[in-house]
Amino acid sequence: MGFRDVKRSKSAKDTRIIAIINQKGGVGKSTTAVNLAAALGEQGRKTLIVDFDPQGNSTSGFGIEKEDLDHCIYDALLNDVPAESLVLDTNCKKVFVIPATIQLAGAEIELVSAIARETRLKDLLEPIQDDFDFIFIDCPPSLGLLTINALTAADSVLIPIQCEYYALEGVTKLLESMKMVKSRLNKGLDTYGVLMTMYDSRTSLSNQVVEEVQSYFGDKAFKTLIPRTVKISEAPSFGEPVITYAPQNKGAKAYMNLAKEVIKRA
Repeated sequence: MGFRDVKRSKSAKDTRIIAIINQKGGVGKSTTAVNLAAALGEQGRKTLIVDFDPQGNSTSGFGIEKEDLDHCIYDALLNDVPAESLVLDTNCKKVFVIPATIQLAGAEIELVSAIARETRLKDLLEPIQDDFDFIFIDCPPSLGLLTINALTAADSVLIPIQCEYYALEGVTKLLESMKMVKSRLNKGLDTYGVLMTMYDSRTSLSNQVVEEVQSYFGDKAFKTLIPRTVKISEAPSFGEPVITYAPQNKGAKAYMNLAKEVIKRA
């Protein structure tokens, strides 16, 4: 079944294009992209993940074998392959992926001399965006041209922040980059929400980070906290989101709650 055969939610409004971004690695960007998409799919929202990280973790997180792919997002960015031919079905209902492979690592350099280099992703998503309720762009852990493309294509950003020491370090730089893109390339860019990940209620450090983030971001901080659990870490090695791998796990339940918050803000 092609992605156009699956209907959008009747209650949804406009498509929301959300870049999941933090230039720090290991904060849960891909984990959030995969699990939030799966949770939204469970709640009837047709969702697309654009894997925009050369590591391709959102691709493999659904059990897609990267070495078997003929094309990936790189080909759309630089070889004019239409995005609709890249959309893959997943093992989760109403969830689709445009995959990435390590080939995407070269795009950062090749885009430097490209015409309209900052708007390549925006242009390629336009023909398909109305087919989805949500589109998530899983960004690389850097503030290079790929991330600039994601910020230009998105209407808002979701920032995962790990509940660990130096959690807010680098977020200031990210907000500066957002401000620059907003003033020059995408006037409507906004913060959709800030998500605290790898939360451990037993440690005072985790609770301190939550307080700091809530104080800094106010109502932009999601109420849902994503806990640190073994099942969330295990699920990608089985090519599944935790939502389907261990639906009763507290991590799966947290992502289901997050999906409700995301729908409420749409």
